[in-house]
Amino acid sequence: MAYDCVKIIVVRDGSAFLFSEFGQQPVNTGDVVLLGANVLCGSEPESHITVTTIYADTDYVLDQVRWQYAGLLQDRLDAQGFAETIYTEAAQILRLGEDRAGMVMPWLDELVALSIDGNFVRHYLRMQALWFQIASVIAPFITVSPVRISRSQRAHIRPILPRDRRFAPLRVDARRAAALLRENPARRWTLEALAAEVHLSPSRLSSVFVEAYGKT
Repeated sequence: MAYDCVKIIVVRDGSAFLFSEFGQQPVNTGDVVLLGANVLCGSEPESHITVTTIYADTDYVLDQVRWQYAGLLQDRLDAQGFAETIYTEAAQILRLGEDRAGMVMPWLDELVALSIDGNFVRHYLRMQALWFQIASVIAPFITVSPVRISRSQRAHIRPILPRDRRFAPLRVDARRAAALLRENPARRWTLEALAAEVHLSPSRLSSVFVEAYGKT
């Protein structure tokens, strides 16, 4: 079956043969199967198999990539291309071993219980914490492509704004420009027209707006 989400399948007990982009591979207790969105996968249990599956929304995963590599990516739109570059194997079997996989079982059980409870607003932070604990154990086993992703390389390819921001009150003219954009979304604003409304030169408005909001 294939789903439009990332799947993390933890083998809790038993064994099976899986059929996916990696061909036919055996999985046993302590293995974790990682499947990208829309990746087909079938299974044939040898006798029995018990698994717990986490379905991670693709947009959520891209958000995590965006923030994990915040120093390298200009914005969220860069995250998808970046993820496709470093995560080139859409189907992987992670051989954690029974001992290491055993670490995540209590977290998985609690995550399942909270999911069944259904009060996601109340349990949001705890569910996030559990997911990050599970991911911290699994992540070192994920195969990534050997691409250089240093800060200097990305800055050379695509200059980005400094990540260090001063927390200070926003300028009145910056707030006014943002308000005009919100109040008149149908108008085709030019930088010159917007600058005239707030009584600044176009270049000055551009720098003021970037300083306040991080982008134009």
